[in-house]
Amino acid sequence: MKSVVVHGTGDLRVDERPDPVPGAGEVLLAMEWGGICGSDVGYWKHGGTGTAVLKDPLVLGHEVAGRIAALGKGVTGLTEGQPVTVHPATPVGDEPLPDRLAGRTNLHPCVRYFGSAALHPHTDGGFSEYRVVRAGQIRPLPENVTTEHGALAEPLAVAMHAVHRAGDVRGKTVLVNGAGPIGALVVAAAKHRGAATVLAADLSAASLSVARAMGADETVDLSSGAALPEDVELVFEASGAAAALGPVLHATARGGTVVQVGNLPGAAVPAALGDLVTREITWIGSYRFVEEIDDALLAMHQGLDVSPVISHRFGIDRAAEALAVAADRTSGSSKVMLRLAATPPGAV
Repeated sequence: MKSVVVHGTGDLRVDERPDPVPGAGEVLLAMEWGGICGSDVGYWKHGGTGTAVLKDPLVLGHEVAGRIAALGKGVTGLTEGQPVTVHPATPVGDEPLPDRLAGRTNLHPCVRYFGSAALHPHTDGGFSEYRVVRAGQIRPLPENVTTEHGALAEPLAVAMHAVHRAGDVRGKTVLVNGAGPIGALVVAAAKHRGAATVLAADLSAASLSVARAMGADETVDLSSGAALPEDVELVFEASGAAAALGPVLHATARGGTVVQVGNLPGAAVPAALGDLVTREITWIGSYRFVEEIDDALLAMHQGLDVSPVISHRFGIDRAAEALAVAADRTSGSSKVMLRLAATPPGAV
């Protein structure tokens, strides 16, 4: 089977690997779509992302969907040909979480995640023609959700988790700083959860256009010299840029809340944080998600349209070109999708 494998910094290949066979309690998926994430780009461009450093070749991809090709022994409740997506996380070990983390499995001290070099040996992702998955990771797609949109359940779940971390957003004015794919999905998630007004800010006109299509009521083009609005009660920082922290904190109302969903650098960087103290701002981290992938699928079933966030589509043989487009802020890209296999006869 074909697999998209990063071998080192700047070294991406489409390799041939043996077709996998499902064991007991496992499911074989015929993969159809994958969405390229910033972490995929990081492994390719820098040989790592955050604190995870590439030591061996790694199959990329954690935003994926496909159809069940075969069931391993003992798997029930699923059928061959069924369209599904995947919860990419597998906690390692059975040590109970402390009470303060009850239910927050995303904060388990050791988690294997699709397409991640955080642990060694690494955990291969799903950018391949086939992938064996634990049955417990399978999430069937609602009948009106395609596998292309199903591949976006994972990043939408990240956005849903961030909004969940903020508490009740109904009737509130919300600012989303950074309108890349996650920021645009945060816009959609906030509107879906009842936010009254959502403002989106970014340096890219193309990204702001996507944010508007995803439900932003107003946008701020920071490239024009415009400043962030003032005294916003709830702010989602989705850019992950340390230089944005000062302006974001200054835009937050006294006693307001900032949810940090953009991944910040893992090394020391300068940042202006004074307003965090003088405004008594609550600064909340948001990491991946727990079971919000189910909320994401339900939201799509109920009509939340993720199609505006998709900007490009490439076949698996053009994976290197796809990552280059995703990494290039001047390309106008938002979510770049990989077609991982030919569409089966009769499939949507």
